Amino acid sequence: MLDSKEIAAIVVFAALTVSLNLSPVKIPAPYAPFLIYQIWEIPIVAAFLLFGKKVGVGITMINTAVLLALFPGELPTGPFYNLAAVLSMMFGIYLGQVFLAHHFGKRREVALPIVFTTLGILFRVAFMTVVNWVFLPYPPPVGFGIPVDVIIAMLPLVGIFNATLALYTIPVGYFSAKVVGSSLKTVALD
Repeated sequence: MLDSKEIAAIVVFAALTVSLNLSPVKIPAPYAPFLIYQIWEIPIVAAFLLFGKKVGVGITMINTAVLLALFPGELPTGPFYNLAAVLSMMFGIYLGQVFLAHHFGKRREVALPIVFTTLGILFRVAFMTVVNWVFLPYPPPVGFGIPVDVIIAMLPLVGIFNATLALYTIPVGYFSAKVVGSSLKTVALD
């Protein structure tokens, strides 16, 4: 069950996430213009680090529902691909919290964003490689009906996209959580 602080955090951060997701600020990847860099995942990471997994997952689910209803993109099931990417990235961060966050002592400020980013990238790239390989060959609305040999050729580019997106999202989310957390006095980042 969620407490009132978690519910408030979900409402505020979901509104920010959805507004950033629907904003016109979109940068196509120069190496694969069908992949779009955005900043809407940053508030999800910040909220996840500030308030925990229930809040992070809640915001991600609300964002997915809004996208399904208002702007699914080129593929009606596209928001589920986003959901898988964000949840897998958060799982990597979560593993860093569980297994490594308490082992850095004075190096904590430098080590945590590196560990969270590394694990977030690894889990996102690995999971999304499998998701794309399995689902993109299906015809719409599940996939794009892309032949498997073409998907295999695309996977490195999609992997680079997922890695570079997490490479800026996680550190910016981490440092945003540090700034917000110091003023909110939350149990941030442990």
